Amino acid sequence: MSLDRIKKQNMLKVFNLVTTKGTRTDGVYELSGIRASQDFDGYTCWLAYKDLTVTIMFHGRHDFDYKEKDTLDIFFNRISDLLADQDKV
Repeated sequence: MSLDRIKKQNMLKVFNLVTTKGTRTDGVYELSGIRASQDFDGYTCWLAYKDLTVTIMFHGRHDFDYKEKDTLDIFFNRISDLLADQDKV
């Protein structure tokens, strides 16, 4: 899946938002249903929502794993909403 620059930036911004304002449980942060985690050195990060997992790798590479196409659409809507309301979170 190819992403435009804005969607890539938004995923990184949401990762930061979830890890700074979310609740941490067993090394995984969660905020509004979106979970965020990273490997030991921070070069690989994951965002997850329902059946979707996004792997964000060094140099902006990414990989999507999901079962339902609708989940992907809901995920992007949800991260847009979170970013728009980040001062309220």
